[in-house]
Amino acid sequence: MKDRVRRVVLEVVGWMLVVAGVAALVLPGPGLLMLAGGLVVLSQEYEWAERRLDPIKVRALRGAAEGVENSLRIAMSVTLALGLIACGVLWIWGPEDPPSWWSLSDILWLPGGAATGVTQIVSGLIALSLIVYSYRRFRVRGEPVPELPSDGD
Repeated sequence: MKDRVRRVVLEVVGWMLVVAGVAALVLPGPGLLMLAGGLVVLSQEYEWAERRLDPIKVRALRGAAEGVENSLRIAMSVTLALGLIACGVLWIWGPEDPPSWWSLSDILWLPGGAATGVTQIVSGLIALSLIVYSYRRFRVRGEPVPELPSDGD
């Protein structure tokens, strides 16, 4: 029974991360990192996930290293993450009535309510933590940037 529960939990968590990672490839968020995380979880149960993990992990780590390549990239990433958090705060505590300059339908003013604001704040905090992680790993510790696999592999 314990093994069955473990397997169900691993599958649910793994597939949630994979789906969220795929969505975050086109939406704001750390798509490759979530996809890699989902494959790490699923690889404990499935060989196919283990085979697909390394190329995605390398691409995710390369993206993380490139994001902290220089001070300008770091500053822009931090600014965007803080901007996302600020938007989330606006979404939660913003005015219920649209401002006079809002030309679209009133229903389109801050749709989704507090749940949308919370997800923006959480996304911004995740982005900041990933920036710190990447900075410490690639700039402070000086770990090498992983090489992309060649087409022949």
